[in-house]
Amino acid sequence: MSIPPASSTVLPPTDVEESAYTPRKRVSTARIVAELWEARDLVVQFILRDITVRYTQAVMGFAWALLMPVLIVGAGLVFRIVIANLSGTESQSSGVASLLVKALPWSFFSVALSTATQSILAYANLIGKVKFPRESLPLASVVGQGTDLAVGSVFVAILMPFLGFSLTWNILWALPLLAMLIAFTVGCGLMLSCANLFYRDVKYIVQVLLNFGVFATPVFFEPQMLGAKFGAIMLSLPLSPFIQGMDVAVVRGHNLLQPLSMPGSKGLVEVWSPWMLGYAATLSVVALYVGLRIFRRGSAHFAEMA
Repeated sequence: MSIPPASSTVLPPTDVEESAYTPRKRVSTARIVAELWEARDLVVQFILRDITVRYTQAVMGFAWALLMPVLIVGAGLVFRIVIANLSGTESQSSGVASLLVKALPWSFFSVALSTATQSILAYANLIGKVKFPRESLPLASVVGQGTDLAVGSVFVAILMPFLGFSLTWNILWALPLLAMLIAFTVGCGLMLSCANLFYRDVKYIVQVLLNFGVFATPVFFEPQMLGAKFGAIMLSLPLSPFIQGMDVAVVRGHNLLQPLSMPGSKGLVEVWSPWMLGYAATLSVVALYVGLRIFRRGSAHFAEMA
């Protein structure tokens, strides 16, 4: 009897081989974080690949980092001018600066969440073939978007003095706010990337929510424009404390440990309260923890779904 050559022999996968590609479902959150730290070099490579594809293979290059904030500012200015003309009021001088500062966290969140949602499917060829923590894919998508955030922040910092605003020490509040926003975005990206693998229409739902979400958060509208009741409802939405805190600290030069009220059409409206800082921190921790747990629980089935 002749024996077929080794190259034509197909062996069924063994339990040992499958276990090498199947993440352990019952592990602690600390262990998941430790695995990501051990695979930090791989995460960096995913981030560099994402940045390379986004910038070096694009005609506009780093100008894309400014395109989204500029579009948001332009749309917001047109929107506010129309509202001011309809209501018979004058637009505030801080409108452009406020829109610029608030466009940064919103554009970061919207683009990072969109790319993170589709990150698992984008690397479907690696799932089940290479052993690595799957959490590194949405994590790299979100952190890679930080390049746009950094470029936009430098641009806004340079532009602020020309708009008549001087930066105060309260601008340092932007650092913890952006750190909490990144953690919140990573948590949401982990959950949605996992859900998108099992239900492929999740990415479309995310896009619809992001398109309308800009009107629900204090980007185009400000709390004092809506009155005390509806302003409080807007500020209670998950993304609002990050965006509103950036505006209050950077544009208004206000200490986030103190409340701030501003005049509206129906009297004074509280636009910031110190509890919102704790609210933002709680959202970040909860979203990141829940995202890691849900993602690790579902990752055991990624190979068969990808």
